[in-house]
Amino acid sequence: MSSEPHIFFSDVNERQGSFLRRTMLMGGATALGGLALVGRLAHLQLFKSEEFATLATRNQFNFRQVPPPRGLIKDRNGVVIAGNRPSFRVLVVRDETKDLDQTLDLLGQLLPDTLERRRTIIREVNAAPRFSPVPVKSDLTWEEFSKVNLHAAELPGVMADMNEARYYPHGGAYAHVVGYVAKVSDRDVKAIRDKGEQPPAILFNPGFRIGRQGIERSLDLDLRGVEGGKRVEVNARGRVVAEDIAGSRPAVQGSEIVLTLDNDVQQRALEVFGEEAGSMVVMDVRNGDILAMVSSPSFDPNLFVSGVPSRIYRALADYERRPLLDKALSGTFAPGSTFKPVVGLAAMKRGLDPSRRIFCGGSFYLGRRFACLGRHGSLDLRGAIKASCNVYFMTLAAEMGPDAIAETARDLGFGQTFDIGIGGQKAGLVPDREWRRKNPVRGDTKWYPGENPSYGIGQGALTVNALQLAVYTARIANGRKAVTPRLIKSIGGVEQGGSAFADLPYTPEMIQVLRDGMEAVTAAGGTGFRNSQLGLGTVKMAGKTGTAQARNYGSGSRKGAGRPWDQKDHNLFVAYAPTDNPRYAVSVIVQHGGLGGGTAGAPRAREAMKVALLKDPEIRARIESAGFEAQEDAGVREAEARGEPIDNGDAEAGAAVAPPPLTEPGQ
Repeated sequence: MSSEPHIFFSDVNERQGSFLRRTMLMGGATALGGLALVGRLAHLQLFKSEEFATLATRNQFNFRQVPPPRGLIKDRNGVVIAGNRPSFRVLVVRDETKDLDQTLDLLGQLLPDTLERRRTIIREVNAAPRFSPVPVKSDLTWEEFSKVNLHAAELPGVMADMNEARYYPHGGAYAHVVGYVAKVSDRDVKAIRDKGEQPPAILFNPGFRIGRQGIERSLDLDLRGVEGGKRVEVNARGRVVAEDIAGSRPAVQGSEIVLTLDNDVQQRALEVFGEEAGSMVVMDVRNGDILAMVSSPSFDPNLFVSGVPSRIYRALADYERRPLLDKALSGTFAPGSTFKPVVGLAAMKRGLDPSRRIFCGGSFYLGRRFACLGRHGSLDLRGAIKASCNVYFMTLAAEMGPDAIAETARDLGFGQTFDIGIGGQKAGLVPDREWRRKNPVRGDTKWYPGENPSYGIGQGALTVNALQLAVYTARIANGRKAVTPRLIKSIGGVEQGGSAFADLPYTPEMIQVLRDGMEAVTAAGGTGFRNSQLGLGTVKMAGKTGTAQARNYGSGSRKGAGRPWDQKDHNLFVAYAPTDNPRYAVSVIVQHGGLGGGTAGAPRAREAMKVALLKDPEIRARIESAGFEAQEDAGVREAEARGEPIDNGDAEAGAAVAPPPLTEPGQ
């Protein structure tokens, strides 16, 4: 059965009318569409032309942030101790590469060692802001740099350029005081946000470095400079074909920092430690300038600039001599016999006649026996400092008590930190009765008389650091002013200096008694005689030796021979020179040296002091005008020939309480 149409036209005219209506409707719709298209084109060309021209330009050009060169750090004589050096590197721009995995595969064929860091590279590239080049490898050799450029056409989004990398030309000599730079971490960004501030955009640039430790950290904002930017033209494949100089902005280098340190003194101070652990600080007693501040062993800060391998960092962190710890500021020790002049000064302030004589028969009794390393007989204060007699200073401490000693200790610089421009300082501990009330022992808040003898010879709960010892020595050497240390000489050409020093609350006559005793220490028969001779004619050095227990030996021997390194005593020495017109003070701590302060500390102090003195034009002129050529002091040989005692120890044996070991950050 055939199908029939649903619509029937009665005649031809009716069919024709229907066709015309459809044609008109379609024509009208087409006309309306055409008008709309023309109107849209007119709108885009007449009214939106500038906007789309801008968008087209943005596709053709992009702006790349350029980290600024970091400011230089120099010593007092203009020697660069933290600078910048040229470095070839290869970078990847995420938005200019179609397939990152494929690009890294190709790059790995040219630079095989990038394959080891592939996951890290991918993470850093994906985290980087748009159009920010991410360093894949720095310090390329010329051969590697040429190879990457030769295959540039096959590596979309990859480029090789030359930038400035942070460089520490003296390696570990300034690792602790200057610090180093490293990549910005999430913790750095979080710390800024936690303060309610918005992190600068430059922090998210993969090539930017931030200061870590020391001067690099404390003056990071001054050293950072102002970032610049390059407006570059790219082709359809995203490769840079030109730079728009007019649209680019040069980066501004950070401020130059000049420190009070002297490179020659600093280098010598670290050199003399060899493999030993410890610290040394050298100061100008007239203005407080720090000429050297070293911590040994050290490490090479250049390792941290591009990211130190975990195995190397772990080796540094696990080494028992703690190269990552700044022992000059953060290492605290009992001062031992170097503290005895403090006790003598405290007693004089309370009426002690320095000519008063106290008999030493080899022991002091207060509830139990406290030993002295010698039988010194009858001594006055000057003689007690020279002989480092325990009995004399235990007697004074027992008579005065802790509060008087603590007051004088703080006057001379102990128990406090100093504003030298860097953090990480440990204040140590100067105990007194108030401290005991706040820090009871098993609930007991009383300070007992039996604690005083140990306090009088620089042991017990008392702890100090090398910077405090240097300040203390500088104040004695100055004689009138409470000298405070200065490390930063200028920032951006602006001289940095504090207010005038306060007066010491002690008469010059009291201070002179201490200086007389310290001069006797380094004279024939003194505990530091042999190794404190400068060999510079009439220019002499005065000082005080010290040995601090690392543990309580009970009735056993304190000699270090055969003991493990960490069970040996610490050795200390403080000194100033010249004795007749003091200019420089030095403090030395040899951690677990196992020898007396006169044997381990004095020779190291002597070598650093000689450099400081010989670099002083006036001192050098004095030596040369006398026609003196440096040679071994004949007095040493004469004393030996006469059989006089030399380096007869520091006499701290028998302390009642062993001092705590080296304190590390976070403990």
